[in-house]
Amino acid sequence: MTTESATACPVLHNRDDRKSAELADAEARPEAGFAPIHQFGFARDIMRSAAVRQGMEVDYFKDKEPSKVPVIFLDGEVHKKRRAQLARYFTPKAIAGRHRQVMDRTTAEVMGELRRAGRGQLDVMSLRLACDVAAEIVGLTNTDAAAMSNRLRKKFTASGKRKRAGLLGRLGALEDTLRTIWFFKRDVVPAIRHRQTHDCDDVISFLVREGFSDQEILVECMTYATAGMITTREFIVMVAWHLLENEALRRQFLDGGEEVQFAILDEILRIDPVAAYVYRKAEEDLVTSDGRQVKAGEQFLVDIRNINVDEAATGACPFAIDAERSKRERMPSNWLSFGDGPHRCPGAQVAMHETRVFIDALLRVPGIRLARKPTMGWIEDINGYELHGAIVECDRA
Repeated sequence: MTTESATACPVLHNRDDRKSAELADAEARPEAGFAPIHQFGFARDIMRSAAVRQGMEVDYFKDKEPSKVPVIFLDGEVHKKRRAQLARYFTPKAIAGRHRQVMDRTTAEVMGELRRAGRGQLDVMSLRLACDVAAEIVGLTNTDAAAMSNRLRKKFTASGKRKRAGLLGRLGALEDTLRTIWFFKRDVVPAIRHRQTHDCDDVISFLVREGFSDQEILVECMTYATAGMITTREFIVMVAWHLLENEALRRQFLDGGEEVQFAILDEILRIDPVAAYVYRKAEEDLVTSDGRQVKAGEQFLVDIRNINVDEAATGACPFAIDAERSKRERMPSNWLSFGDGPHRCPGAQVAMHETRVFIDALLRVPGIRLARKPTMGWIEDINGYELHGAIVECDRA
C-alpha cells in the first residue's frame, strides 16, 4: 500500500483507488460474439500463443498487400519481421539517448510556460509532450511541434463527434475528415518529401524506403498518433490526478528513486488502464498452461480492466495502489495494460519513461496544486477513457 504495509491490507478491504472504473462499467461496449476472459493466467496464455491472431480490425486489411499494412494489424511471420525492423526505435538505448533528450527538452518548455502563467491545462500540456516524443520516433519533425500538437488535439476531438446521432454525427465526420486532411498536408507531406531526399533514422524514412504511398504513410502516422499520443496523454493526466490528490502517494513518488516511481506508475496503469479490451481469435487448436483446450475459431475478448484486478494474480486488495505488489507477486511490469505476446505495445517503455519524466517535473513545481479535476469521457474507438479540462496552478516565476 502507499502508507500501510501489505499485511495491513485486509483491514482496508473496502479501499478502491480506481478513478475510471465506474465510467468504464457504464460506457464500455464490447463487441458481440467474443467470449470474455477475466483470468490473468488464461489471458496471458491466449495473448502469447502463436496459434492466436488478432480478432477485430485486422479483417479490414485481409485483402491488402501485407507489406503495406500497418504493423499493428499484421500477424504471423510478416508481423514478426516488421516488428524487428522497427524495434530499433523503441529500445532502451534509444529511450536513454535520443528520446530522453526530447522528453527533457519538451518537459522543461512546458513547465517553464506553466511557471510563467501560474496555471495550465493538463491534457494540453501532456499532449504536447506525447506529440513531441512520438513525432521524433515517427519522423513528423518538419513542421512546428506546438502547432502540430494543436492540430492533432483538434482532430482527436473531432473524431469523437463522429459518434453523435443524425446531423451532428455527419458534421462531426466531415470535420474529422477535414482535420485529417489538414494534418496530412501540413505535417505528414512535408516529412515525406524531406525524407525522399534525406534518409533519416525514423519510421517515415523506413516507410519511404519500403515504397509506401503518401496515403499509406498517413495511415501509419494516424496509427502511431492514436497509440502513442492519445493514450499517453490520458495516462499522464490520470497519474497527475492520483498523485495531486494523494499526498502520501505523492511523497512516496518524489522521495523514491526511479524504481519506486515506475512501480507506482505500473500500479496506476493496472487499476486505471487507458484501453479496456483487446480481441483475439484462435486460428488453430491449442492447450493453455492450465490444461484448458481451445478450439480453432474460438474468439476471445481480453478484458484488461478485470484481468488486472484478478486477485489470483494481484494478491490481496487488488483495487488499491501498492508499489510493492509486482515485486511481491513476482509479476513483470505493466501487468497486461500494454498487452502481451507478439502484439505487446512496442512503445510501452517509451510511454512509461515520458510519463515519469513529466510527472516528476510537475510535482516539483513550487506550489503545484490541482485547481480543477478533469472531466471524464469515453472514447469508443479505443474503448478507453479521456480526461479533459484538468487545471493545475502553481507559484508564478
